[in-house]
Amino acid sequence: MGDTYAKFVAAAVQAAPVFLDREATVEKACQLVSEAGAQGARLIVFPEAWIPTFPYWPRELMASRSPYADASLQAHVALIKNAVEIPSESTRRLCQAARQADAYVMVGINERDAVSGGTLYNTQLYIDRAGQILGKHRKLVPTGSERVIWGRGDGSDLKVFATDCGRIGGLICWENFMPLPRAALMAQGQQIHVTHFPGSAPTELDLSHANVSQIFCRYYAFEGQVFVICAMGYLNAETVPDGFPMKDATDLSKTARGGSVIISPTGKYLAGPVYDQETILYAEINLEEILEVKARLDTAGHYARWDVTRLLVNSEHYGPFVSPTPYIFQDDRWRAPRGTHDGEVPGSEHELLTSMASQSSEKAKV
Repeated sequence: MGDTYAKFVAAAVQAAPVFLDREATVEKACQLVSEAGAQGARLIVFPEAWIPTFPYWPRELMASRSPYADASLQAHVALIKNAVEIPSESTRRLCQAARQADAYVMVGINERDAVSGGTLYNTQLYIDRAGQILGKHRKLVPTGSERVIWGRGDGSDLKVFATDCGRIGGLICWENFMPLPRAALMAQGQQIHVTHFPGSAPTELDLSHANVSQIFCRYYAFEGQVFVICAMGYLNAETVPDGFPMKDATDLSKTARGGSVIISPTGKYLAGPVYDQETILYAEINLEEILEVKARLDTAGHYARWDVTRLLVNSEHYGPFVSPTPYIFQDDRWRAPRGTHDGEVPGSEHELLTSMASQSSEKAKV
């Protein structure tokens, strides 16, 4: 009889956020999770930086001579004020919605650093069916002018999560075109790739997000022998308040028009692409279909040569708190203490330094 493999319904949400309003957007997310769960979805994927919105406006807060400099700065301040900390009341509500829907949820958020309070990250937040936070992934390299909006992630969250719906991992927008992070996920046995882009228009072949994302989704599916669920951004002029100072400068005619898809491991469209409307795409995912592709091409197995080429992943988390030990050694000179997370250090500072000094002293005796 052999093994059996998970079969379930996945959903890609294509909907506009409540522009720059965290609480209202979280409420809309909970409603959409409930709607998708009622349709049988067990994995629900949201667009990039969806809470409280992707920053579609001109990002010129550092360009003092730009006519948009002041308005861009004020928009960024509003984005910081409406960003999501992990954990927080916003994540609690999202977790509750996932638990009630009995579904895994991946939602794109503007994450605010809880320590500095002023740095944002483009983050994927993962929640399990029990309503617990599985983890997160911060975009490694913000693209172009995004670098004045978001900080850079690190390798500590370049992970695949083992679930009863398969092994789930994801990357964000053009991060998907980085070969080595892709390989890092595939090497962990990824079966489902969840991703998102800001959205674009259904234009002819060029470097617009729409065309690039469609090419990428189908290629990644076959390259990694995985299912791809891609939730694309959607926004129009009606969803941007008239009081937003850069509304006239924000051209949405070639962006934020959707294009969400669900792709099989053979590169076949299971749902979408859909443009210019709010919708939820659904498709049945049968993990057994992966076997037919892997029998011929297993890029993390029999079609790999790890003895010829191998991948080194630095999975260390880099936070703001670093304390050199009293006894300096080359291998631990600037290493963050184990157990730290985003600058939070277990125990008191005195206990930490005492512990580190003790460890260094033991090294000195050897």
